[in-house]
Amino acid sequence: MADDWRDARKEAAAAHVRELERRRQAEAAQARAMIAEFVAEARRRGVPPQRLHARSYDGRQRYRTPLHGWYLRKNRTVAVGTDGQFYVLSVPPRLRSLVTGATPEPSDPPLVLGKGARDGESIDLADALRIALGDPPRR
Repeated sequence: MADDWRDARKEAAAAHVRELERRRQAEAAQARAMIAEFVAEARRRGVPPQRLHARSYDGRQRYRTPLHGWYLRKNRTVAVGTDGQFYVLSVPPRLRSLVTGATPEPSDPPLVLGKGARDGESIDLADALRIALGDPPRR
């Protein structure tokens, strides 16, 4: 009896994990489509990309990257590259990176930047993309 209950709980937990992953992937696909539209619109409008820099996790060091794109937050922690990828611009602190630079890896984009952060620190991806284009956020 206890084994049946444990097995049922284990299966329920696994199903929950699968559903969360499915939702995360669907959200990332939707965000990728928004980013692709943003990159096309930025190019159409002539919004110039910038050289992107990364910061160490502790924020003390700033590193060059080979990336160009548009920052999506004032604190420059996330950006969209000209390659249409989403980047979190926080990297491990490394002495070597001061000389050679850092190469952040693309990440799955969320629909809300800073989700779960303190009040006022999160922003919808759609609004961040509008601001990067020079448009006001929707109200």
